[in-house]
Amino acid sequence: MDYEIKLDQFQGPLDLLLFLIRKNKIDIYDIPIALITEQYLKYLEIIRSLNLDEAGEYLVLAATLLHIKSRMLLPVPEEETEEGEDDPRQELVKQLLEYQVFKDAASALETRPVLERDVFKRGSHEGDVEVNPDEETLIEVGIFDLVEAFQKVIAISGKSELMEIDLEKISLADRINEIMDTLTQNRSLTFTELLGESSNKRQVIYTFLAILELIKLRMIKAFQNESSGVIRIFLAVEE
Repeated sequence: MDYEIKLDQFQGPLDLLLFLIRKNKIDIYDIPIALITEQYLKYLEIIRSLNLDEAGEYLVLAATLLHIKSRMLLPVPEEETEEGEDDPRQELVKQLLEYQVFKDAASALETRPVLERDVFKRGSHEGDVEVNPDEETLIEVGIFDLVEAFQKVIAISGKSELMEIDLEKISLADRINEIMDTLTQNRSLTFTELLGESSNKRQVIYTFLAILELIKLRMIKAFQNESSGVIRIFLAVEE
């Protein structure tokens, strides 16, 4: 691709690692490095294909995972076995646990009252999304859940290698406005409905990046049906 998307970092490499640990229901003190490294590299490939400017940080952790994996594959000398060799995963586990503490603290702060939000009730805030619990059980999803869903859409469509260049210039800002207009009219749409059936890979990518940007700005929210796994996008603020 001859373009690069510049976005603020949504979540970092440690977030991705924690996401994979939770997804695979893994004990954080006993991480199967081979499995996690393989899955991490798949996500990294998607991040790099989107030309996100923060991909470099993910590469650093990828190198760390590969280094740990190589150390665990090497035979351990008998003298080190007798003395008790340090687990090569130990430092990574320590980083993850420390990061999780700060992440939980940040999440707790976000739930505390905010002056403008609580005093000026007509202002916008994340509590404005209304979901009918009788219709379906929805849970809010994160960035990496959307990346996984995006990967599946590309795989099913068979357009992973497709790249069409046309004379129409695609603007991320324009795509954001289009999505907001569409959600204003429809209240909510599934993730795949928003991505659409365009044969232009660049259009699909810009749509996905627009969704990420709107979530970062807290203008929309993504929820997943626990039973069907379908992701629906809602306006975070309804007039």
